[in-house]
Amino acid sequence: MQQAVIPADKARLCADAIRFLAVDAVEKANSGHPGLPMGAADCAFALWGNFLSFNPEDPRWPNRDRFILSAGHGSMLLYSLLHLFGYDLPLEELKNFRQWGSKTPGHPEFGHTVGVEVTTGPLGQGFANGVGMAIAGLMAAERFNTADFSPIDHTVYALAGDGDLQEGISYEAAALAGHLKLGNMVYIYDDNGITIEGKTNLAWSEDVAGRFNACGWHVQKIDGHDYAQIMAAIAAAKAETGRPSMIIATTHIAFGSPGKQDSSGAHGSPLGKDEIAATRANLGWQYAPFDVPEEVRAVCRDRVEALKGRYTAWQRGFSAWHAANPEKAKLWDEMWNKKIPASLADELVAAVAGKDGATRSLSGAILQKAAALIPALVGGSADLTPSTNSDIKGSPSVQPGAFAGRNLHFGVREHAMGAVVNGMGLYGCFIPYGATFLVFSDYCRPAIRLSALMKLQSLFIFTHDSFFVGEDGPTHQPVEHVASLRMIPGLQLIRPADGLETALAWQAALQHNNGPTLLILTRQKLPVIDRPASFDRADALKGGYVVAAPTGRPDVVIMASGSEVHVAVETAKILATQGIAARTVSVPNLGEFQAQPAAYRDEVLPAGVPRVAFEAGRGESWGTLLGCDGLFIGIDHFGASAPDKVLAEQFGFTAPQVAEKIAAFLKK
Repeated sequence: MQQAVIPADKARLCADAIRFLAVDAVEKANSGHPGLPMGAADCAFALWGNFLSFNPEDPRWPNRDRFILSAGHGSMLLYSLLHLFGYDLPLEELKNFRQWGSKTPGHPEFGHTVGVEVTTGPLGQGFANGVGMAIAGLMAAERFNTADFSPIDHTVYALAGDGDLQEGISYEAAALAGHLKLGNMVYIYDDNGITIEGKTNLAWSEDVAGRFNACGWHVQKIDGHDYAQIMAAIAAAKAETGRPSMIIATTHIAFGSPGKQDSSGAHGSPLGKDEIAATRANLGWQYAPFDVPEEVRAVCRDRVEALKGRYTAWQRGFSAWHAANPEKAKLWDEMWNKKIPASLADELVAAVAGKDGATRSLSGAILQKAAALIPALVGGSADLTPSTNSDIKGSPSVQPGAFAGRNLHFGVREHAMGAVVNGMGLYGCFIPYGATFLVFSDYCRPAIRLSALMKLQSLFIFTHDSFFVGEDGPTHQPVEHVASLRMIPGLQLIRPADGLETALAWQAALQHNNGPTLLILTRQKLPVIDRPASFDRADALKGGYVVAAPTGRPDVVIMASGSEVHVAVETAKILATQGIAARTVSVPNLGEFQAQPAAYRDEVLPAGVPRVAFEAGRGESWGTLLGCDGLFIGIDHFGASAPDKVLAEQFGFTAPQVAEKIAAFLKK
């Protein structure tokens, strides 16, 4: 066992300080979850006070240990730790827990509160994010560590609860972590046996230790209130570098509360003034609300000062390493800064210039060029690399003990894939992507939503994007997915029409560092779009632009995205033979187009001209552009199993059929 830096009596005092900061904050807010912080305080303080490596003055230090509160409802545990250990989170913020404008929201939010590594709350997500961080850490170590100095040698820690482990994503992520033998992970399971409805045995009788043993983890069971056991378990977990570690810590929710301990009543409700008074008496806590003993503050200050010495030594070592290893230093700077070359757009466009084909195939060719230009770009698929064209050719796969490659294999685990990609994005150093069929975006939608909430540069490659998938039938034919995903705030969704638009979509994704990007790609081949001589690539990056237009004012504007653009162009030609002048507008990125200045939108979509939108899916997301009087041509039912050309005919998606619908619309 590692010798405790902080003696047991002082550790208990500090743990009690955490308990009562949580109790007092929840009581003042009249909202929150006091039970978990009270029960997990002993484990949390043992970790932070003796093992966790960090510097509150440099909270984004690349070699810090990561701490994830996966059970995010217990946010006051994390806020109390951040406050006590010197992060910029003053006591007033704890007093304003869950209030408007505070830095202490109900669940931890990345980018909102300093020291918070990841937005947690949806259970299981933080657990899986940590797996992504651990993968990224080992990949970074493989690239940068030398015999003389290791810039990357940190550990990823997480605190998870019963709800995290009941959510299926935790099993997906745990299985992947065990397969990859991620020995830089130490997780603590706060096993208090209580959920909102009551005892966990209402719906759960699983052998948790057996599950993690089966997944290849190093598993220990301890009393989560016994300081010596906690210390020994964390030390043993850190020493185990060949497997991820799970410490199952049996705890009491609302520890010390005479009337609420081991009760679901402490999960999501304040204790109440009388019960708080009884708890203070029971634990011998004689301090007023939010009063932290000076002895506690001194212990935490001393720990931070000791850690600063380690941080300073790392900085000296890093400076020497940076000077002695110019090639690795250059790679470090490029990857951690996610450097994008100025020639990116030209080179991506050149990779597919003049080529027709399915946009999934064109995307694969573009990916090879992007990977050659941007070493931070890494990723993989949920067992669909041959279909999604998402491998980086010439690079090995990431496998147990081999982390130098750039190709990840997530297995058939779309939900975990999304969260692992987010974890890698949170880690820094990498621009990660994950790939699958669009219809399976349902499985990773919670992770996509969180990537948007956290404004992460997570990339998702979704192929087989419509009923044109064909013979696989309606189970594999997305109908509502594009419209549904467009509703997520802050999400950049791009559905390109040909090779040029696909290249520009990749450019937009790689340059967009303030949120996730979804590339929506076809299975079926598409022709090259013939654009006018006046075409400016910058217009395509505005989300929508004119592809073809008659001379003078048009009679109708046809908007389309992806595989429907070339059909819209052919439709306009048919309408011209009927004396109807149609302007064709490609809208690969509907959200970006809607965000453009009104002057540009009016230039593309002239006022007073009837509008038609044409897309192989549901049409709700086009409503703003169509208004009350526009026409949407799409599909509001599930598909069918048949060749794609047969489906186009049956569903009314051929150019003559579309032209007929538009002509009838204009006659009304």
